[in-house]
Amino acid sequence: MITPKTRSEWESLAANLTINGQAFIDGEYRAALSAETFACISPIDGRVLTQVASCDLPDANLAVANGRRAFDSGVWSQQSPVKRKQVMIRFAELLEEHSDELALLEALDMGKPIRFAKSVDVAGAARALRWSGEAIDKIYDELAPTAHNEIGMITREPVGVVAAIVPWNFPLLMACWKLGPALATGNSVVLKPSEKSPLTAIRIAQLALDAGIPKGVLNVLPGFGHTVGKALALHMDVDTLVFTGSTKIAKQLMIYAGESNMKRVWLEAGGKSPNIVFNDAPDLKAAAVAAAEAIAFNQGEVCTAGSRLLVESGVKDELIALIGAELAAWQPGHPLDPDTVSGAVVDRQQLDTILSYIKAGKEAGATLVCGGEQVHAESGGVYVEPTVFMNVHNQMKIASEEIFGPVLSVIEFNGMEEAIAIGNDTIYGLAAGVWTCDISKAHKTAKALRTGMVWINHYDGGDMTAPFGGYKQSGNGRDKSLHSFDKYTEIKATWIAL
Repeated sequence: MITPKTRSEWESLAANLTINGQAFIDGEYRAALSAETFACISPIDGRVLTQVASCDLPDANLAVANGRRAFDSGVWSQQSPVKRKQVMIRFAELLEEHSDELALLEALDMGKPIRFAKSVDVAGAARALRWSGEAIDKIYDELAPTAHNEIGMITREPVGVVAAIVPWNFPLLMACWKLGPALATGNSVVLKPSEKSPLTAIRIAQLALDAGIPKGVLNVLPGFGHTVGKALALHMDVDTLVFTGSTKIAKQLMIYAGESNMKRVWLEAGGKSPNIVFNDAPDLKAAAVAAAEAIAFNQGEVCTAGSRLLVESGVKDELIALIGAELAAWQPGHPLDPDTVSGAVVDRQQLDTILSYIKAGKEAGATLVCGGEQVHAESGGVYVEPTVFMNVHNQMKIASEEIFGPVLSVIEFNGMEEAIAIGNDTIYGLAAGVWTCDISKAHKTAKALRTGMVWINHYDGGDMTAPFGGYKQSGNGRDKSLHSFDKYTEIKATWIAL
C-alpha cells in the first residue's frame, strides 16, 4: 500500500476502511453476549463510524475465564523468554505493516492529526512492544548470598490474569505501554479500551493472534467504565489491574480492588504539571516553542501537559508574546490533512468541559490573552482554539484542576523558592519542566519538585528506557523502562538446604 500524502487520499482510504466494533475473546471476534452496542462517533465531523459491542459482566467473566485457562495451560506463560521475544517483535512488525490503517482508525476515532497518529502513536506503540520483547530474555533472576550449604533463589513469575483499562487520548500507545511488559512476562491480558476510542485496540487483537500470541492470552472488551470496567475491577480472578486515566476513576478502582480480592492495582492518573521558566532561561524562544507544544499537542489532551506555566517576572511579558506567536501555528484543522498539527477534541462532552473551564477562568478574573472559542462548528466536529490566561493564581480552578484541553495558565513568580512552592502546590505530581542556565538551580529545583519526571531546558523528553509515572494523586508504579516489569511479576524466594 502506498501511504496517502494528501487529505483527499486519506479521506479516500477512510471511505473504504473496514471498521470492526466487536469484542475479541478466545481468539475470535464476537458480539457482546447481550448483543448491546453503542455508536462510535467521530469528533472530526460527528458521523457514526460503526456500532461497537457494549460488553458487561458476562463478557468479563468469559474473557477472564479464557485468560485464566490460557495462563494455566502454560501455552504462553511457560513459553521460553526467547520465544516470547520473537512473537512480541513480530507483533510490533505487524503494527508497522498496518501503520496507515491504525493511524487512520486513531484519527477518525479520537480526532488527532493523522501526521501524529502515525509518527507518534503507531510508531511509539510498535516501539513499546519491540522494546519489551527485546528486554525479556535479558532480565536475570537473583541468587542470595548464603552459607556454603544453602542456596537462596529470588525469581520472578508472571502474576496471571491482568486487566488493563486504558484511556482515550493515546488509545493505541497507552495500550501497548501495558501490553508490552504484561505479555512479554507471560501473563494473559484482558484489555478494556475507552468507549470514546476503542477501534485500534479491537484491531490489534487480530494482529496479536497473527503474530503468534495464543488464543485466550489477549482478549479485548469494549464498553463503558461503569459496566465492563467495573466488572473487571471487581473480578475475583483478575490478579492485577493496570489503569491510565483520571484520578477520580483511579481512586474508585482502588476501592473495587479492596472490595474484591485485593488485586494489585497500578495507576497512572492525572496531572497539572508546572513548566517553570526562570529569568536566566538559556533560550527564551525555545522555551516558548516548547510551552506552546506542551499545551497544544494532542489538543491539550495529555496527562503531562504543561498546563501551568510558571514564569519569573523578568521575562514574563516577552515569553507570553512569544508563546502567543507560536500558538498561531497550532490552530485546529482537519485531522486528515497532513499539514494539521492540532485536530478535534475527543467528543462533545470534552468540548463542553473545556469551554466550562475557560468560562470559569474569565469569571475568576484571569486575563484571556488568546483563544477561548469553539471553532469549525459548521463541520459537525468539535474543535477549540488553544487558550492562554495570564494573571492566574494557583487557587483558581483553571490552575488547580486538570482540564485535559489546550488551556494554559500563566503564573508569575519571583525566585526559586516561590517557583518550587507554587509547583508543588497541587494534588498531582506527574511531571515538570525547568528552564535555567544555572546547573545548581536546575538540580535543586528538580530535586525539590514532587514529581515523577522533570525535564531540564526542554519539555516531555525521554524514551522507552525512562520510567513514566508520578507522585501523589498522579498514581503509583511506572510505565516504560525495566521498572514497568515490576507491575506484571511476582517475586518468589526459594531457599534450599543442601
